[in-house]
Amino acid sequence: MNFLSVVWDPSAGIDLGFFTIRWYSLMFVAAFVLGLRLMKKIYIEDKVPTEKLDTLFMYTFISMLVGMRLGEVFFYSWDYYQNNLLEIILPLKRVEGESALFGLLEGWKFTGYTGFASHGAAIAIIIAMYFYSKKHLKKPIFFILDRMAIVAALGAFFVRFGNFFNSEIYGKPTGSDFGVIFKGSDPEMLVRHPTQLYEAFSYLILFIILWRFYWKTDKKQKSGFLFGVFMIGLWALRLVIEFLKEPQKEARGEWLLNTGQILSIPLILIGVWLVFRKKKETV
Repeated sequence: MNFLSVVWDPSAGIDLGFFTIRWYSLMFVAAFVLGLRLMKKIYIEDKVPTEKLDTLFMYTFISMLVGMRLGEVFFYSWDYYQNNLLEIILPLKRVEGESALFGLLEGWKFTGYTGFASHGAAIAIIIAMYFYSKKHLKKPIFFILDRMAIVAALGAFFVRFGNFFNSEIYGKPTGSDFGVIFKGSDPEMLVRHPTQLYEAFSYLILFIILWRFYWKTDKKQKSGFLFGVFMIGLWALRLVIEFLKEPQKEARGEWLLNTGQILSIPLILIGVWLVFRKKKETV
C-alpha cells in the first residue's frame, strides 16, 4: 500500500435494521431539497409565483429519471436491452435458474433500476423545461434553463459525491502515491484517480460561478447566457476528466473518445453558440 493513498471502503448507508438508507440516495435527496430552496430564492427575485415550484419539481424529477434510464439503454447498453425489452421498464432482471419471484415470476430477480446516463437526463430535462415554460411560466424556454442551470451544477456535485460513496465510476491507476484505493469494488486494490471527486468539486466551482453571474451581474438578462456557460463548463469538464476514468464499457475502452466524451461535444458546441451568439434577447 502506498503511504499517501486513502483506502476507501464506506458502509452502504445508514442501517435502520429493517432498511438501509443508501448514501447515494441521500445525495439525491440533498440535491433536490437544496435545489428547491435556491430556486425559491430565484423565483422570488424574478417575481415568479413560488407555487409554480411544485410543478417544476415534478417535471424535473420525472424527466431526469426517465432520461437517465433511457440514456443508459440507448447510449450504452442497447446491445443487451434490444433482446430484453421488458427490463427497460421493469426493475427486474432475467436470471437463469432463479427461483420464482413472489411465487409468480420464474427466472426473474428483483434488482431495482441499474444503469443511468447523465446525457440522457440532460436531454430529457431540456425537453421537459420546454413544456413547463410554455404551459406554466408563459416565458421563453431560456428563462427557466438559465436558472435551472445554476441548481443543476450543484446537483451534479451531489450526484458525483454519491458515486464516490458507491465506489463507482472511479479512475485509472495514478502511478503515484496520491490517490484512492476503492477497497469495496476494485479487486486489484490499485491506487486510482478519485475522478468522482475531481468532477464533484469542479461542478461546485461551476455552481459558484453561475450563482455569482446571476446575483452580481446583469448576465441573467441575456437569454441563454447562463445556460450556455453551464453547458460549456459541465460538459467540457466531463470530456477532460473522462480521460482519467476507467471505461464503463470494456468493448469501448480502446476508442479515441468514449461514449460520454462523444456525447459531450455537441452539448459543448451548443453552449458556445449560446454564449457567443450576437443576438442576445433580453429576458
